[in-house]
Amino acid sequence: MSKNDIPHNELKADGRTIRLRYMAPGDAEGVLAFAKSLPAHDLLFLNRDIRNPKVIDAWLEQIGQGLIRSLVSVEGDTVVGCNAMVRDELSWSPHVADIRILVSEDCRGLGLGRLLALHTLHRARVDGVRKLTVRMTPDQGGALKLFEEMGFRPEAL
Repeated sequence: MSKNDIPHNELKADGRTIRLRYMAPGDAEGVLAFAKSLPAHDLLFLNRDIRNPKVIDAWLEQIGQGLIRSLVSVEGDTVVGCNAMVRDELSWSPHVADIRILVSEDCRGLGLGRLLALHTLHRARVDGVRKLTVRMTPDQGGALKLFEEMGFRPEAL
């Protein structure tokens, strides 16, 4: 498998098929619509408000520069989830990256968040990341449980 391949890129659950692929410039509208469909509370852990088209444009630009690794999850033509692995290779801690995962409300409980997390962990290994951090709001119990099952430990609540 090359470092650009995506292992296991499809989820079939409850009669639905969701595909994962690398986020690309043509995804701007879909990602923006997805972000706007999420409750504002679900976005509070992010550094930027991804409901702003300028933020999406900056995100896509950083993907193009190799600063962020992101996948989108699509059902048909609709974005239903995404991830990002963000790291600053010029910082004092280039071996540390931050994980961000978002899943639409109607896709929660299908295993999509877990699949996105597994892809992020795979990418981190390929990229030589040795420490990952994840941020979420304290009431996101499903996400907290998922990451604890994957070996993450809460550091602050």
